[in-house]
Amino acid sequence: MDLDFWHERWQANLIGFHQDEINTHLQRYWPRLQLAADSRILVPLCGKSLDMLWLLEQGHPVVGVEVSQIAVETFFEENRLSPQVHEEHYGRRYVVERLELLCADFFSLAQADIGRVDAFYDRAALIALTAAQRPRYVAQLTQLLGRGTGGLLVTLEYHQSEMHGPPFSVSAEEARQLFDSAFTLEQLFQFDALEENRKFREKGLTQLTEHAWHLARKAATENRE
Repeated sequence: MDLDFWHERWQANLIGFHQDEINTHLQRYWPRLQLAADSRILVPLCGKSLDMLWLLEQGHPVVGVEVSQIAVETFFEENRLSPQVHEEHYGRRYVVERLELLCADFFSLAQADIGRVDAFYDRAALIALTAAQRPRYVAQLTQLLGRGTGGLLVTLEYHQSEMHGPPFSVSAEEARQLFDSAFTLEQLFQFDALEENRKFREKGLTQLTEHAWHLARKAATENRE
């Protein structure tokens, strides 16, 4: 991952990917995962997402990972939260009750750094990465999750030639190819979202499809771990 690129985006406040509302797909489809309320949720490349607050409201402990210190500290400031800050070998760990944000390079973390997690939520991580970076992301996510976990994945699909990412286009076929070795994928939702996304129309997109996926970790005998 190009860390300088993301630091520069946050420094310049070029964060069009940030949503000011709770993601509707998260609210609608999260119950499909059938998780216990105290299940701990990993949110990779979390930015200052308000979705983490919604997950907390459902009773989940949440651990987010974000490389930008600006994003992390802005999240706490905007939501009037006062975290305890701990210096760690990977960066900083910010803690408020059941919420932890790790200010770190996601790819540098080990499972011991994250701790036990029961599921993940990815609305903006996979689509923030180039095609060359995405297999490494999936491998790292799989390693951090461990066995018996699953998650909710939201992706965008459009003609990549019409717009430079991020967010990048991830086709349904590519999503299946990326995750198939370790997860089973159930497509929950497919929606033509161009009409309600003015900023993408202004950038020249002629087609925009949102996908929501339920991922469940395969048994070790299936994925040969």
